[in-house]
Amino acid sequence: MVQQWYSVEQVADLLGLHVKTVRGYVRDERLNAVRVGKQYRISRDDLARFTGARTGPAAVDRHVETSSFVQIDPIDRAAMDRLTSAVLGSLRGEPGEPPLRVDTTYDEERGSLKFIVIGSPTRTAELLKLIDVLVEQV
Repeated sequence: MVQQWYSVEQVADLLGLHVKTVRGYVRDERLNAVRVGKQYRISRDDLARFTGARTGPAAVDRHVETSSFVQIDPIDRAAMDRLTSAVLGSLRGEPGEPPLRVDTTYDEERGSLKFIVIGSPTRTAELLKLIDVLVEQV
């Protein structure tokens, strides 16, 4: 990745400071800079550290994911089919939303249905509420 560099004047504009103030920060070594000829250049990372902004991997959009297990028992085969169809049919999200991953397992001998839901906390919570409502109806 190419490092981005700013002049003292650009940093002053970005921070709403006077150019002399920024030069003072550089001279006092409060703001790291590289001298190029008679001018200073401040890297984007140094400016971010100076202002307290995040840099590196923490600065990118975070990926937050949750895993949930829902076990429903006893439940007969017909009710399991209806519930599973309704839950899986509800998974279409808005375009651009990260999809939920849902797996199901059914143990017919025990009459036990399990949903394994993996995805964003918000979408997972919405699906768990739906499952709660649907279980009351089957």
